[in-house]
Amino acid sequence: MTRERTLKLGLKANAAQFTLLVAINALVGGMVGQQQTVLPLLATDVFGLTGYTFIFTYVAAFGITKAIANYFAGTFSDRYGRKPVLLVGWLFAIPVPLMLIWAPDWTWVVAANVLLGINQGLTWSTTVVMKIDLVGPRQRGLAMGLNEAAGYGAVAVTSLLAGYLAGQYGLRPAPFLVGLAYTALALVLSGVFVRETRDHALLDAGRHVARPDGLHDHLHADLTDREIALQTSFKEPALSSASQAGLVNNLNFGLSWGLFPLLFATAGLPVGQIGLLFALYPAVWGVGQLFTGALSDRIGRKNLISVGMATQAAALVVIALGSGFGVWAVGTVILGAGTAMVYPTLLAAIGDVAHPVWRGRAVGVYRVWRDLGYAVGAMLGGIVADAMGLHAAVWAAAAVSAVSAAAVAIRMYETHTPLTVADER
Repeated sequence: MTRERTLKLGLKANAAQFTLLVAINALVGGMVGQQQTVLPLLATDVFGLTGYTFIFTYVAAFGITKAIANYFAGTFSDRYGRKPVLLVGWLFAIPVPLMLIWAPDWTWVVAANVLLGINQGLTWSTTVVMKIDLVGPRQRGLAMGLNEAAGYGAVAVTSLLAGYLAGQYGLRPAPFLVGLAYTALALVLSGVFVRETRDHALLDAGRHVARPDGLHDHLHADLTDREIALQTSFKEPALSSASQAGLVNNLNFGLSWGLFPLLFATAGLPVGQIGLLFALYPAVWGVGQLFTGALSDRIGRKNLISVGMATQAAALVVIALGSGFGVWAVGTVILGAGTAMVYPTLLAAIGDVAHPVWRGRAVGVYRVWRDLGYAVGAMLGGIVADAMGLHAAVWAAAAVSAVSAAAVAIRMYETHTPLTVADER
């Protein structure tokens, strides 16, 4: 009864903490943005690397480490609370910019991305879970849209800023000083102002009502960690469909991270234009999520996910066919739009199906699969690019995205009962 009186679910009731967590997630995204434009150019211009597969090792290292960290973020946040996991995640970020500034060889860059993967897995997963805790069931799509818009909007802005700094002052150290500032600010905000949200999840669990169609009756509150992993990965149609779509979505992001700057450089574009092209993708992605997350609360999740994956496939075809700034700009904008349809909607679907008691672990398992896409995309892109060229790697990603869209359309069921106007009042 005390919890009922002191805690409330909903975006309006928790606006201050929710806004703070949105700001912190923007700083999380900025840690990735500081290096996306710069590191591929650092690999070729400073360290003299030529093999695409070898250059992409830093993306693979980041993706694998982040995937593993996601699992522990979910498990530890359910077991020990959300705030301690968030703080530990930011401690791992401290050495990253310094290692990139002082790196004498490429192994330092790979090691820095291992630490960055741990930082991203612990902090981003935790802010996702905390926002779902706060808002309750009615506005999950909107909450995830705001969360992911902040994160990937910051990726775009910081990518553009890093590209500008690199063009004006060189590839090192200027772009990475931004990451030092982000880390210091995030540690202060997380340590002093963030409050624990696990009690909100317990309140949500106490009010949990089974679906009238019985779809989730087998997903009761006392599943083991192994059962949660199996349901989210393979067995439960909506959860496992979300996991595979998330993997392919981040396959595209991982491939773009390592490959797009090199592809754009083949046309002789200056660093500033390359930075602008790379920023367009997460910028449209970030801003678009402000609308698509809330839209999924109104029309449901499944169609947005399947159409979004198909849109990504079409965008990659445009990029593969292109050879100049104008066409590539169109392709990256379409790719961002498709990703915006998918990204917050997948997280909202996980929140729809997972019981509040094991929601953190389900989000963690989903994000394991999703962020393995970074590594798969980097390695697929590197291997195909080495064997057949950069454009062939983009065609391969387009084909995989089309298959993913079809799989969602066939296997996934609708997880959300759309809101009416009366529901939102």
